[in-house]
Amino acid sequence: MAVKNDAPYKKGDVFTVRIEDIGNDGEGIGKVDGYTLFIKDAVIGDLVKASIMKSKKNYAYAHLDEVIEPSKDRVTPLCPVSRACGGCQIQNLSYEKQLEFKAGKVRNNLIRLGGFDADFIEGIMEPAIGMVDDEVAVSRGTTKESGIPAHFRYRNKAQFPIGTGKDGKPIAGFYAGRTHAIIPVEDCFLGVEENKDILDAVLNHMEKNKIPAYDEKTGKGLVRHVLIRKGFTSGELMVCLVINAKSAKAFPKTEQLVDKLKAIPGMKSISINLNSKNTNVILGDELETIWGEDSITDTLCGIEFSISPLSFYQVNPVQTEKLYGTAVDYAGLTGNETVWDLYCGIGTISLSMAKNAGHVYGVEVIPQAIDNARDNAKNNNINNATFYVGKAEEVLPAFYEGKLGAEVEDSREKALHPDVIVVDPPRKGCDKDCLDTMLKMSPDRIVYVSCDSATLARDLRILVDGGYELKRVRPCDMFPNTIHIETVVLLTKA
Repeated sequence: MAVKNDAPYKKGDVFTVRIEDIGNDGEGIGKVDGYTLFIKDAVIGDLVKASIMKSKKNYAYAHLDEVIEPSKDRVTPLCPVSRACGGCQIQNLSYEKQLEFKAGKVRNNLIRLGGFDADFIEGIMEPAIGMVDDEVAVSRGTTKESGIPAHFRYRNKAQFPIGTGKDGKPIAGFYAGRTHAIIPVEDCFLGVEENKDILDAVLNHMEKNKIPAYDEKTGKGLVRHVLIRKGFTSGELMVCLVINAKSAKAFPKTEQLVDKLKAIPGMKSISINLNSKNTNVILGDELETIWGEDSITDTLCGIEFSISPLSFYQVNPVQTEKLYGTAVDYAGLTGNETVWDLYCGIGTISLSMAKNAGHVYGVEVIPQAIDNARDNAKNNNINNATFYVGKAEEVLPAFYEGKLGAEVEDSREKALHPDVIVVDPPRKGCDKDCLDTMLKMSPDRIVYVSCDSATLARDLRILVDGGYELKRVRPCDMFPNTIHIETVVLLTKA
């Protein structure tokens, strides 16, 4: 039976429309007699010609056919494949307008999804923290004279899928939006300059030795991904080849590739990761270092971290220091406070807080991350941080009920009613049980670090209804040229 389509317009209809807003995925939004068009690659202020690709009753997705009159905020993308690649949704928008859009996204979600008063939110929101040229230049080892603005070259980690081009040669790049088709990228301007030299060495080695790239459809081929990390402070480089094999020996003529890679200044670690599963997960569980060290080091917030291919570590260290600095500022630490850091990862926020707190307790579900957190505390001579493996929503109740180890018995009463709880959850936000336990523990202050302002708004409503007041909100741009925005929020007990 045919499905009825009540849309007033059909596929192929062409319109001239002025772009008035940006959608959650970075697409331009325009209206035709009240009917909404979502147009990828259009920016606010553009007058465009667009043709409908897919129509619904109240809205349609349209293709950008022509920019008739460009917006004053439209800029020429630095990357030649930015439109095809799915990585930078708003690279064609001026950075000032990017920050305005992202702050507006946070503000609107708090009002629309959280149910907070618009004037109230306007009164407590602080300006978005962006990437400023003079502050960034030294951190990434470049200057403004290089011609690359501060909101590029900020990622210390890149994971390049490897595939086969139409000419049969191996290619590296990124997936086109909503697909697994690889767009070849010789030099991604979000990543470090060394990425290009490393990829050139790997692809040339593959071509010379006829090493096949992995094919997701057939499950055959060898090389799946190339993972690259750089310590911005240390300058140390790491390369990890992810291969479809049971043994690192399956990679041909490893010594030749190692010789090329280790000649790149800063190279410290080269490894092979084994992943023969039919999965979208990039890294497998088995890892073998084939040259150099097992890890690299980097310094963040004055703390030295050891980073392996499997470690979680924030990809934009320049902005991470600002983000975590804001969180520490909001926590209002004087040196005696008890702090819980939920979703603590490798302990970055925990250890930053520990320098100014009485004792910090960190919780993380990934065992390797907690191992790293404990090692990082030890290596930095931080003795007032205790870490637990598990889900925050399970560890907190267990601690509350006295089921955890005796090593904290002396401080249990103080820890049960901490001064500060910090949460930095994944995009799905905090678990309901975790929020309930936080309310039960009744800290004086809650600092919420969010990577999704929609789930942030939902969780803030629960915390405010549970007896807390929303005091400060500040967006921080960790991922320039994309639609993503982090937010730091302070709540105090009413």
